[in-house]
Amino acid sequence: MLVNADFSQPATVAGDDYHWVASPQSGVERVMLDRLGGEKARATSIVRYAPRSSFPRHLHPGGEEIFVLSGTFSEDGNHYPAGFYLRNPPGSSHQPSSHEGAVIFVKLWQMQAHESEPVRVDTRNADAWRHEHGRAVCPLFENHHEQVWLERLPAGQPVFSNTDAAVELLVIDGQIDIPDRSLSQGSWMRFPAGLRPVITSGAEGATLFIKTGHLPSTLEHSKP
Repeated sequence: MLVNADFSQPATVAGDDYHWVASPQSGVERVMLDRLGGEKARATSIVRYAPRSSFPRHLHPGGEEIFVLSGTFSEDGNHYPAGFYLRNPPGSSHQPSSHEGAVIFVKLWQMQAHESEPVRVDTRNADAWRHEHGRAVCPLFENHHEQVWLERLPAGQPVFSNTDAAVELLVIDGQIDIPDRSLSQGSWMRFPAGLRPVITSGAEGATLFIKTGHLPSTLEHSKP
């Protein structure tokens, strides 16, 4: 299966235009943002757990990255409410579930093989944030391969400044404005290197999940 699989092209999925697809597990649905492969795929998705739904224990050979958007996501007896960032390294396994229901942003098969340590960041903690150039930033992860952070912008601020690297973003809260439309909470965008449309935070500001340095330049190079 190929969904937004040409990484040399921009891609956008608006938060008000989700198409939910049932997963193999009852009570769990997905919005496929990009995907290369079947059930074991390089994939970026929004995943929705119904209350009291779960997956059996399974392995993640290519690692798994999660940001909890709403509800509470649980794994192996640990509970992560909205605002938690989780990074499970390649070769890890878990048994995910949600008692109350949850919506999470998930990325699979997108880590370097040498990563070995799990990461947990509670972005609700004020101490996790710092101020840079008039905006609040919450670092989530960084290595030589990629950088991941949350950014909280006041109204009318440009989203991108001085970088032209390939980048991916998800609107966590608020909205962003592009030349022909506004994109609400839950909207996802991906841009190849060198392409930077004019994007500003909306009238009430925006909180964004931003990730850069991890994107392949072509479909062929991005297969797991």
